[in-house]
Amino acid sequence: MTEVHALNNAVPQPVAAPSPAPAVALASVDDFRKFKLVVACVTEAALHPNADKLFVLKVDTGTEVRQLVAGIRRSYTPEQLVGRRVVIISNLAPAVIRGVESQGMLLAASDEAGVSILQPDRDVVLGSVVK
Repeated sequence: MTEVHALNNAVPQPVAAPSPAPAVALASVDDFRKFKLVVACVTEAALHPNADKLFVLKVDTGTEVRQLVAGIRRSYTPEQLVGRRVVIISNLAPAVIRGVESQGMLLAASDEAGVSILQPDRDVVLGSVVK
């Protein structure tokens, strides 16, 4: 009985404050200017052969067709993507993602509901620069 009594009279310990979120480095305007963001149109959307979350996209920038690998497969079907105008970063160094080369990056936002592709609100000319 003394053990129970001692527990009931224990002094509550303070709860540790949550750790602050790590600081995010600020980018300068010059850093932003390094990225070339342009409007492109998705002309093809195929399932990535080695990943269930990825698509292999062909996008037309108005001057060339590029291949992008994008992690949007759980939020879109190929039919929802073909013909859609999107915003891409066109001057990234190519990267091989799960065995497939990606020649840029599709811009998208994500939250608890899934992924949402960033796109212009009208059919601007392909290759238009996003500022």
